[in-house]
Amino acid sequence: MNRRNFVRNMTASASGVLLGAGLLQDAAAQPKYRGDREERMRTIMRYRKLDAHVHLGLSNDPPELNVDFAERLGIDRMYLSKPVTRGPGAPEDFRACNDVILAAMKKYPGRLGGMLTLNPQHPKESLEEIKRCLGEGMTGIKVYYQIKINDPLFYPIIEKSIEHKLIILMHAEASLGIGGYRMKYDQKIKPNTSRPEDFIEAAKRYPEAMLQYAHTGGGPDWEYSCKALAPYPNVYVDVSGSNNENNMVEFAVATLGVERVLFGSDNMYYQSVGKIIDARLTEEQKKKIFFDNYNNILKKGGHHVS
Repeated sequence: MNRRNFVRNMTASASGVLLGAGLLQDAAAQPKYRGDREERMRTIMRYRKLDAHVHLGLSNDPPELNVDFAERLGIDRMYLSKPVTRGPGAPEDFRACNDVILAAMKKYPGRLGGMLTLNPQHPKESLEEIKRCLGEGMTGIKVYYQIKINDPLFYPIIEKSIEHKLIILMHAEASLGIGGYRMKYDQKIKPNTSRPEDFIEAAKRYPEAMLQYAHTGGGPDWEYSCKALAPYPNVYVDVSGSNNENNMVEFAVATLGVERVLFGSDNMYYQSVGKIIDARLTEEQKKKIFFDNYNNILKKGGHHVS
C-alpha cells in the first residue's frame, strides 16, 4: 500500500478522534471538511439521531453529562440503561438500577428515554419489573451477562417483549477464541456472555422477537458477527463502541441491509458519530442508521419520536 492509501485508511478509522480535534491537514488524504471544524459540525448536525445504546452513571456521572453530549452532537434522544455489571444481579439490584434511569427520564423528558434491566434468574421479579417500568414509560430491555439470550430462563422475557413489541439489547461478544474467530487471546470475558450463535438460536426460536446485537465496534469480530447474523432478519446490530476500523459500518450495511444497522454510542460519542459520518454510504443510508431504523422499531410499540 502506498503512503497516500495508508493515510487515507488510517484517517477513516480514526474518524471519531478527528470529529472534535480537526487533526491531520493533508488535503489529499481526507475530505476537506475535516480540517474545518465548523463545517464538520454543520455536517454532523444535518442528521437527526437516536442513540440506541447508551448508559447512565458508568463512572457515577450525572444525566447532565448525557444531555450535554446529546446537545453537542445533535442527538434527539438517548435510550439509557444501567445494567447490573457486577455480582449476581439480585432483584433489589436491578430495581435500583432502573430507578436511576426513571429519575433521569423524569428530569429530562423528551431527551432521555429508558431501557429497563433485569435478571432472568429471577423470573417472577423480572416480569414484575417489566410491567413496572413499561408503566413508567420505558421502551426496551437491556441485559448484560448473567444469562445467555438463548437460555430457557430467557424465554418468558422474550415472550413478554414480543407481546409489548419491545427490542431486547443484549451485551454480546464474538471474540471468545472459538468457532474460527480471528481473535484468539483471552479477554477474560464472562462465560455467560452471548455470542452470535446464541442470538441465532434465540432468533430461530422467536422470529417475532426484536433482538439487538450490541456494539460491533466494541471489540468483537464484526465481520464474523455480521456474516453469522445475516440470515436472521429479526436481529439488528448497533455500531457503537470505540473500535473505529475502516469499512466496519459499510460491511454491516452490505451484509445485513441498511435497515438492520442502528446508531448507538455505548458512551463513545464522538467515535460513534464520526464512523457513520465518514462511512462510504449515501445520505439516505446515513439518515436511516442515525434515526429512521430505530424509530421504526419504536413505532411498532407506539413509542416513536415524531
